[in-house]
Amino acid sequence: MRLTIAAVGRAKAGPERTLYEHYAARITFPLSLREVEEKKPLKRRQLMRREGELLLSAVPGGARLVALDERGQAVTSTELAGRLRDWRDDGVREVVFAIGSADGLDDIVRRKADLTLAFGHATWPHMLVRGLLAEQLYRAQCILSDHPYHRDG
Repeated sequence: MRLTIAAVGRAKAGPERTLYEHYAARITFPLSLREVEEKKPLKRRQLMRREGELLLSAVPGGARLVALDERGQAVTSTELAGRLRDWRDDGVREVVFAIGSADGLDDIVRRKADLTLAFGHATWPHMLVRGLLAEQLYRAQCILSDHPYHRDG
């Protein structure tokens, strides 16, 4: 199963990018990062809509779409691993995780999502979410392979 993180904005060198790269390098699933960006100066709502369209363009037919949004469902690492396992076992070839800009995701993305996830009730910087997601994907991989990285409490 192929994993894609579709994210608004280009990550610059710094701790957020380093965190993402640290965990992305450990993931054995094929993983790609697709950064999208609208260069035209648009009003906030128009920009969010355009960013949503760009994110959806990264979702191939048959892929599952997971939207990262503060209004989403908080799941445990084990539950996320289980969802990935179920999709893999059902023959899903690709899962795309969509991360919006600092303004969040447009409704067009949330409506099309198969799953909407939140990393708790807090709002996280969108560039940091890439690293948090990569860590959770690595953790899910460890859970599925019985690797000791994840320890049940």
